[in-house]
Amino acid sequence: MKYVLVLISLVILWSCNSNNVIEDNSLKSIFDQNGTQGTFALLDNGSNKFTVYNLKRYRDSAFTPASTFKIVNGLIGLQTGVVENDSMVIKWDGLQRPAADWNRDLNFYNAFRVSAVPYFQEVARRIGRDTMQRWLDTLAYGSKKIKSRIDTFWLDGSLTIRPDEQMGLVKRLYFNQLPFHKVNQESVKRAMLMEDQPAYKLSYKTGMTQDPKTGRQMGWIVGYIEENRHPFFFVLNLDAPAQVDLQKARMAVLKSCLDKLGFMKGKK
Repeated sequence: MKYVLVLISLVILWSCNSNNVIEDNSLKSIFDQNGTQGTFALLDNGSNKFTVYNLKRYRDSAFTPASTFKIVNGLIGLQTGVVENDSMVIKWDGLQRPAADWNRDLNFYNAFRVSAVPYFQEVARRIGRDTMQRWLDTLAYGSKKIKSRIDTFWLDGSLTIRPDEQMGLVKRLYFNQLPFHKVNQESVKRAMLMEDQPAYKLSYKTGMTQDPKTGRQMGWIVGYIEENRHPFFFVLNLDAPAQVDLQKARMAVLKSCLDKLGFMKGKK
């Protein structure tokens, strides 16, 4: 199974030949305006047209997944029964954390949407190291190996994943092609749907981390936008110095890239 999944992931790049790959360097100005550098890629599932800025970073560089790993952590939790359903509550442990939305009892759906690290750390502990490792191998997820604690390995840089691998994952999730029950994939997709507008639906998961030595931040937004029931898959990966508000900047970069490419206007 894991070899099949790897091949499916690689199809995205193999099918993007010189006739349908557009390297759009005009998107660089959007990163510059927001004090960031990075890569953005978008795949039109219907035409297989692939638009990318900074192809080398998209294809060749690997980064810690940070909270984008909640997609996989959640799927494994649901599949194994550790998470009964998307309404399952994990009680707040009473510890005050910087994000106010985390300091309360949360169910799966809400914890995913506010990216509550403590909730998913507890899910990972309940899944256990051996089971988690088997699923990472099955999915061929990034560098695959759990080299640190079960509740931090996707946050501390010991696990890494390339932007192109993230693209393959969200595409397979959208079509329920991951090796999880359909109901579980649908639960995660419900939680990922962040904007449901008349002209479009925008689904994504964010992630962010910081290098403790340099203070430089790294962020993700991975997901898809649907217009006229047609999916376009995207990956944004970027980094910035400590003084940049990367939480705001990454969303500004995503929205500006999508707008520049003609999305969110009801014309696709």
